[in-house]
Amino acid sequence: MNEAMRSEEPDPVESHDDDVGPVGPMGAEGEEPHGRRRSRTMSRKEIARELRRQRATGVIDPEVEEIIRELEAQRPRSRAECAGSVRPCMFISCKQHLYLDVNPTTGSIKLNFPDKEIWEMGETCALDVADRGGITLEEVGVIMNLTRERIRQVESRGLLKLRAMVEDEPRSRIPEGPGQKPGRG
Repeated sequence: MNEAMRSEEPDPVESHDDDVGPVGPMGAEGEEPHGRRRSRTMSRKEIARELRRQRATGVIDPEVEEIIRELEAQRPRSRAECAGSVRPCMFISCKQHLYLDVNPTTGSIKLNFPDKEIWEMGETCALDVADRGGITLEEVGVIMNLTRERIRQVESRGLLKLRAMVEDEPRSRIPEGPGQKPGRG
């Protein structure tokens, strides 16, 4: 095949600039084989740049800013206030909200569900999920937009950290049973 004919043929895998992923084996618009779309992380610089651009072009409406201030005043401050409120929860700035995660070290924001709006989510609060009790890795994966294997990895890493914390605790804090000498388990 000559060079001219090759350039006219479409590439079997196209890539998009919007961080969606290739079209091809994964499916349309970067969806995973099971319809799950990968999360997207935005850096603090990227967020600040976008905010400056919006302010410069006058996109940020003063009325919208006022509505945001009113909503922030209504935001629950404790779990007791939050537990009985309307679901899905619209307060995505809450650290327990499942829509996004903020990295405390870098300030970057990870959108866990870039293809959904908040009201399209089945679960929005990690505390509501915890109140239900034990659930399977598969269920956690669907709620968190992660694979079952990734949930298993996170769980095992967390258990290792807990074991390390317990081993680092001084033995004097462990309550002694009747008839046991201090320092013996």
